[in-house]
Amino acid sequence: MNRLSGLDTLRAVAIAWVLLFHSYLIGGLGDGYGVLQWSGWMGVDLFFVLSGYLIGTQVFKALRATGTLDFTAFYKRRFIRILPAFFVVLALYEWWPAWPETKGMQPLWQFLTFTFNLQYDNDNNYAFSHVWSLCVEEHFYLVFPLLAFALTRRPALWKFALVAAIVVVGGMLFRAWLWSHLVGPDGGSVGGPADERGLRYLRYLYYPTWARLDGLVAGVALAACGVYRPAWLAWVHARVNLLLALGVALLAGAIVLFDAARADFWPCVVGYPLVALAMMAFVAAGSGRTWFSRLTIPGAGWLAAVSYSLYLSHKGVFMLVQAAMGDRLAGQGLLRFAIYVVATLAGGALLHYAVERPFLRWRDAQTKTAPEGAVSSS
Repeated sequence: MNRLSGLDTLRAVAIAWVLLFHSYLIGGLGDGYGVLQWSGWMGVDLFFVLSGYLIGTQVFKALRATGTLDFTAFYKRRFIRILPAFFVVLALYEWWPAWPETKGMQPLWQFLTFTFNLQYDNDNNYAFSHVWSLCVEEHFYLVFPLLAFALTRRPALWKFALVAAIVVVGGMLFRAWLWSHLVGPDGGSVGGPADERGLRYLRYLYYPTWARLDGLVAGVALAACGVYRPAWLAWVHARVNLLLALGVALLAGAIVLFDAARADFWPCVVGYPLVALAMMAFVAAGSGRTWFSRLTIPGAGWLAAVSYSLYLSHKGVFMLVQAAMGDRLAGQGLLRFAIYVVATLAGGALLHYAVERPFLRWRDAQTKTAPEGAVSSS
């Protein structure tokens, strides 16, 4: 799939937003950036929509053209895309004491099996916690091609719509049940002591795959529309300004909804689909022949290319810089933050050029295909 400047811009925004969110580990950007900083977790949902769209487009195009899918080639490409850089960073977490953001870490087997997001159960074992989103993506890569293959044996719009509705509406109902029975209100008795509510929220409503499928479904729906109903997507692309305005409005609504408390009932139940719809609007605007899809911002393409390595390595780099700087520049927030940014970009670039990129080039040389534009993780 050819790279689109608009999608690279969105990918760059997503990684920058997530890094800003995780900057709480180093004191954040400072006063005056509260909403921009705390809402950065939504960048992961943008990654999910991008991934669903790009992987979905590849799979649906192959199925429409040939009626089948080379599952071995698909999974081989995914493994080579994901595992080398992941194993390097996992080794750093295991063997370099200065690297982890907390002393405790969940058992190694949870990371090797990509089940961390289903097993997290200890606030003290928070190191490498951002791998939860990679777990979600790995589960998506495992199941989606098989499901797409089954649904396209005798393709019908109602089949896809039914499965999508079951996943999204079922996810909302399941989150409502989980909140009512296992998370509960502040100070309530549901699920255990109130001071453990944050742990319960992460374990049952934020990390698990079954609770975070909205963005992936939105991306896959957009991909299916582009492959099987291109006229519909062309109609949407012709109204790109309205589409972007809709995305901004939906995102603003989501920010307002989550502003009071991310772990409250309604944000947990309807907030994730709302965020997914907002991100779907942006990805739709960047996926066709629109001015937004051709939007080129200096540095965005590079940032998009190294986004996976940045995502994996950024917390460890934060910790190394924090240990080296100590209390120096304590009163110079922006300068201190700029040093963190430069170091984080350098660390991500090192991982990308030393590990990720050589493996991608080897993979593409083996398969004699052009590099794909998919996002493997947030």
